[in-house]
Amino acid sequence: MERDSINALMEKTEQWILPELENVFTLEEAEDITVKAALYSLYAGGKRLRPLMMYLTSDMLKLDFDIDADVKYFAATLEMLHTYSLIHDDLPALDNDDLRRGKPTCHKAFGEGIAVLAGDLLLNKAMERLFLMCEKHPGYTYAASAMAENSGISGMLGGQSIDIASEDKEISLELLTELQRKKTGAFIEAAVVTPYYLSKLMKRSDSAKDETATDLRKLAEHIGLAFQIKDDILDVTSDRETLGKSTGKDIRDSKATFVTLLGLEGAKKRLEDESDCIRVILDKFDNNGFDTTDYRTLTDFLVNRDR
Repeated sequence: MERDSINALMEKTEQWILPELENVFTLEEAEDITVKAALYSLYAGGKRLRPLMMYLTSDMLKLDFDIDADVKYFAATLEMLHTYSLIHDDLPALDNDDLRRGKPTCHKAFGEGIAVLAGDLLLNKAMERLFLMCEKHPGYTYAASAMAENSGISGMLGGQSIDIASEDKEISLELLTELQRKKTGAFIEAAVVTPYYLSKLMKRSDSAKDETATDLRKLAEHIGLAFQIKDDILDVTSDRETLGKSTGKDIRDSKATFVTLLGLEGAKKRLEDESDCIRVILDKFDNNGFDTTDYRTLTDFLVNRDR
């Protein structure tokens, strides 16, 4: 039943987000080889977890239905940013992967030069979209700037920087946690909290004081860490065919992971701890009258998945 439930949520999310993704580039632009490469990765599927979390936050908090189109717009933009990061992460200069979501990675399909440009294109187009939305709705400026910040040196890019600088080095658990909070967690934070920012037309000065925004960021932090710990576990316990991507690459590249620092059983215990933290926060939303059923379905899937 749980597998059926998560599959239903993912299918609903794909139907929800795909029309928005299909409108990112015009038919004329889609004839360009770099756009073709970008769309190759953007349409590769995957779990669509970040758009799904945007959808779930909107649904859980019963946000105004009138903002659904704008949430979808931001969800597609975040998916573009996530895809750009994957294209670049797979390049030989970084993780040097040849398989992503069961398909050849972008640079394997189109060459390294075009793959670099495809990632740049998705990043640039995402920023264009954020500016255009702010021009239309000035009240969305903080939500847009926070998403951009989650992409930069204090977010995903900063995590990548620590990751590369830490290769072949022993690092502390504290630094590894910071690395993954940024590399994986920043985009999950953007997914979980952006719909609330939009609904409240939130300003930066109000964000830190708002209890719901703070709880959503905490929820995202623990989901992000749980997701990454499970990824680290699967990298040593699963196989290429099941995951649809390379396994054993962290050991190959001498990268610190929760498994290498804590051991397999220690990593599993830390995953349980993060799961407990997620449940505590969702219990608080339950006590405030919100329905967390679908969020629980998602988080249970993330910590128990085999791919």
